[in-house]
Formats: sequence, C-alpha cells, structure tokens
Amino acid sequence: MPDSAKPVHHAADQGYSQSAGTYAQGRPDYPPQIASWLTDTLGIDIHATVVDLGAGTGKFTRYLQQTGARVIAIEPVASMRAELATHAAGATILDGTAQALPLEDESIDVLVCAQAFHWFATPKALDEIHRVLRPGGRLGLVWNKRDTRQTWVRQLDDIVNAYEGDAPRFHSGKWLEVFPHAGFGPLQESHFAHGHTGTLDNVVVNRSLSTSFIAALPSAQKAQVRAEVLALIERTPALKNQEQVTFPYETLAYCAVRL
Repeated sequence: MPDSAKPVHHAADQGYSQSAGTYAQGRPDYPPQIASWLTDTLGIDIHATVVDLGAGTGKFTRYLQQTGARVIAIEPVASMRAELATHAAGATILDGTAQALPLEDESIDVLVCAQAFHWFATPKALDEIHRVLRPGGRLGLVWNKRDTRQTWVRQLDDIVNAYEGDAPRFHSGKWLEVFPHAGFGPLQESHFAHGHTGTLDNVVVNRSLSTSFIAALPSAQKAQVRAEVLALIERTPALKNQEQVTFPYETLAYCAVRL
C-alpha cells in the first residue's frame, strides 16, 4: 500500500511507477478543439497561473504551456515526474497530492485534471482545490473516453476491465458524487470526437498495458493480458497486419467556476 502520508491509490502508485514509459507511448494526445476550450471556457491566457494536477508524463501539460500561461505540474509518482520533466520542459514540477496541494491560498487562476480526477474525487480533495483557486477561478476536468461503438474497442474494454478490481475509473461515474459542491458552480460539459493514430504496439497494446491496474499486476498476469490483446488483434480484420490504426475516442471536458 502507498505511504499513508501520500494517499495515492495502490493501483496508481504501483502501476504508474512501473509503466511510465509505456504510458507515455500508449496514451493518446487530445483533439485540436481542446486549445480553444482552454482559452475560451477556462479563460487561460498569458497572465494566468495554471495547475496541472495529476500531470502524469505531461501529455496535457504541454497543451497548457501552449497558452503562454505559467504552468505548475503536480504529480505524486516519482517515475512519472521524471517523464514529465522530459516532455514538459519549462513547467514548474512539484510532488504533491490533491488532498495536500503545495500551494498558497487563492494563488491559482485555473486548475486542470486530465485523466486524473477519478483517482481523488473526494470532498476533501475538492475542498483543497477550492482553497488554492482564486474567487472566479476555474476547475477543468478532462478525459479521453474510448469509443466503444466499434466492436473491437468494446472487446478490448472487456479484456482490460476484467482486471480493474477496486481501482477508481471514469466510466463508473463515481467521481460525479462529489458534485454539486458548495464552493463551485455547476459543471459545464463539452464533447469532442478524437482518434489516436499510430502503430498497433503503441495504440492498442501499450495503451492496454499502461492501464494502472494492468501495469500493477504480477508478470504472469500481465503476460496473460498481453496474450489476450494480441489474440484480439489476430482475429480482427481491422487490426490484423495493419501498420497503423486509429483508436477512436471521445474527449469529455468539464468546467466549474470557483464561487
């Protein structure tokens, strides 16, 4: 289990510690529309100070940096911070958790969690985010959700989800239970179609193996998951022998204003 002083779920602590490189390779980027969402909906500009909470390897940090804002990336897993330093040079990188942010009261204009909020969606964490945001500041929540309308994506989901155990997941919807919150206005929701194009190894295999609770499995079980994914590829004409494939996603983006 993680150190009690750093309340990180064991699947994230162990899985991401072991798979930072695979995560960086296998996870998708974000659709072009996310740039205007950052500036128009979250109000980020060159004068803003922005936090990327649960920044991981910096895939979303780079989008925040492109706005010209001052960017602070907070990530509790050391191996992920090492990748983050490589991929998001220029960002201020801090060790910290959502329950104990290393930031002053009302010091932040915007705080964003990309692919992360479900890990720490508790009233305590939301209280802490409220503490560091300035009045009128914005909280942004972003997820890339697999588009399971394609049969092979749904079958891949079935392979992966069989191992999830007690790991918090976006698809469970439990993260929504912390809303409404007295310190924030209502969630505003945006949807963007998206696709991750690349090699089978990166887009399908590494994406599956980089899932936190898969990466945390014993070696024999990880090998079993890999074998199941390769078997799916072998029996799926849209995947078999393809040099490049496009993994379909839908990007969901939420904004709430700090009251």
